This record gives sequence, structure tokens and C-alpha cells, in this order.
Amino acid sequence: MNIIMYLVDFIINIDKHLLEIIQIFDLWSYAILFLIVFVETGIVIFPFLPGDSLLFASGAFAAKDAFNIVVLILLFFAAAVLGDTVNYHIGKKAGTSISRNKFMNKVINQEKMEKAESFFNKHGGKTIVMARFMPFIRTFIPFIAGVSHMNYRAFIAYNIVGGALWVTLCTVAGYFFGNLPIVQENFSLFIILIIIISLLPAIFTYLKNKFTVERTLK
Repeated sequence: MNIIMYLVDFIINIDKHLLEIIQIFDLWSYAILFLIVFVETGIVIFPFLPGDSLLFASGAFAAKDAFNIVVLILLFFAAAVLGDTVNYHIGKKAGTSISRNKFMNKVINQEKMEKAESFFNKHGGKTIVMARFMPFIRTFIPFIAGVSHMNYRAFIAYNIVGGALWVTLCTVAGYFFGNLPIVQENFSLFIILIIIISLLPAIFTYLKNKFTVERTLK
């Protein structure tokens, strides 16, 4: 429980924790940011790590010259693309045996996995791009693409486009808007708002599928 509470606090108060990281690790902060994004996108059992909020907050700090914005975007882009690529290969190699593996069934949230799989089946390859902006589903989609043996060239193309859009839009948004007085004074609220907005597509898809099933049963 303590770990969960710490993660929630880390995400909600990402600006304060990021400042601590910068003060303690200086240039090594780049490596820490790379690692967080890589693990969040590349390891299917870590979908709860900060994504959009981390990019936004990092962009805001870049506007204060704590980071170089160009280096930051390139770093996040590399982490996002490499993360999805690793996740794809993990899914391709081990995905088919998950249902028979008790340990994997425990560490992987099956409900979220099923929602991500449904989203992937509905939208196809473009899901790789769309999922970049959706917490949790962002982590599961490349894994499912690997399990489904999606054409690797197509996956890489969507992976690069999605990674570039996600990293650029979120980081640049933080760079230009993260230091506005209204945002600075209510940073935690804006982080919560970002999370809610990023979850809306998944919630909309879930409700739409639920109502469709109910109408079919009637």
C-alpha cells in the first residue's frame, strides 16, 4: 500500500519530485527520465508509471533551463520507440503462454489487458498511435501487437509516428504552458486534468462497446 501511495503522490506532485531529481542527480536526471519512459512503455507489468504528466512537467522545467528542450524531446522519443519495440518482442515471444502462466496472470492486469485487446481489434494498426495518449492501454497495446504477430514493419512505422506525436505534443505543451501562473499555482490539478482527459478515449470506447452488447442482447 505504501508503494501505491508513493506512486500516486509521485504522479500528482510530479513537479516537486522532478525538482528533487534535478537537484540530486543534475545531468543524470536525463538518464532517469529516459528509464521511466522506457519502462512505462516497454515493460507490460509497469503501466502505472507516469507518462503524459512526466513529459508535460519535464517540458515545463525545460522552459526554466533545467533541461535542454531538444535533447529532452529526442531522449523521450528514443525511450518511447525503444520501449514499444521491446514490449512488442516480449509479447511476440511470451504472449501466447500468458494464460497458462500463473505468475504472469498475477502480475498482469487481465481486465486492462482485455480492454486494450478489444481496442486494438477495433482500430487495428492505428491503435499504436492512438494508444500513446492513453495511460495503461499505452503499455499493453505493443505487447498485444506482438502477441497478435502484427507485421513488424507496419508496427515500427506506427510506433515511430505515435512516439513522435506523443513526445512532441506533451513536452512542448509543458514547455509553453507549464509555467503560466495559473498552471504553476494549480499544477497538481492540471496533472489530474491531463490524466482524466487522456483516459476519456478508453472510457468512451468501453461505454460504447458495453451499450452495443446490451442492445444486441435485447
